[in-house]
Amino acid sequence: MTKGESVTKRKPVAEVAVHEWAELGEGPTWDAEAGHLIWVDILNSRVHTYDPSSGRRTVLATEQHVGAAKPRAGGGLVVNLRDGVGLYGPDGAFSWLLREPVAGRRGNDAAVAADGALWAGTMRYDEAPGGGSLTRVAPDGTTTPVFPEVAVSNGIGWSPDGTLMYYADSPTRRIDVCRMDGQLPVDRREFTVIAEPDGFPDGLTVDADGCVWVALWDGGQVRRYTPDGALDRVLPLPVARPTACAFGGPDLRDLYVTTARAGLDRPHPMAGSVLVVQDAGQGIPGTAFAG
Repeated sequence: MTKGESVTKRKPVAEVAVHEWAELGEGPTWDAEAGHLIWVDILNSRVHTYDPSSGRRTVLATEQHVGAAKPRAGGGLVVNLRDGVGLYGPDGAFSWLLREPVAGRRGNDAAVAADGALWAGTMRYDEAPGGGSLTRVAPDGTTTPVFPEVAVSNGIGWSPDGTLMYYADSPTRRIDVCRMDGQLPVDRREFTVIAEPDGFPDGLTVDADGCVWVALWDGGQVRRYTPDGALDRVLPLPVARPTACAFGGPDLRDLYVTTARAGLDRPHPMAGSVLVVQDAGQGIPGTAFAG
């Protein structure tokens, strides 16, 4: 498919997976080892889990705003906090892996690469251009700058073969694509641009076909783009502010979407909940943080 060809628009098919009043739900991640979904409520400093097979839920309160939480290979979680990257052990004990507080800045979206490193994004609370960053954090805490000056570091994902990386700096309305050269991206270029009336690109995921799925903040939908940047599927949602999407479930075919109530005078009753579109596509198995 090339740009300009027809787009499949599906009727709203999203259901509520987890009813919640999250202020800023974000970062859905399927933990295959535990068999549950992990997601965060950034502004309420909460890490949630949800097991769709049993309905069991847990909530972990963090001491700071938490932008993302990912499973660790040995159990526990790695979390992208206001002042840096922290670790929770299997017993719940907390320690800092990387503590670099910057006034007015917090952690935002994050992702784990195939080599087990965490790619941690930051942003200023006022969303000032250049105030955020994307950094590769190795399992031992060693850091490598990836994009040192962005506004709101958001969606991060890799192609199934690991040769391409996709990235969204939300206020630019762009999703960019880079070629991977070893552990770092090079040749950053435009992949697609979200037109102004359609919202801002937020969290994203890549499916087994190499297509990019992105949640559109203020756009009320999730979009799927083919590897050549063509829009080929639109999933309308009942909420104005979907924040991120990820495939989950035992076969990675259900698309989970986190949502937000922040900044809305009259949010939809589903706003703040985790939504699910069943049998939406085929996801890629994730990697746990190796630290």
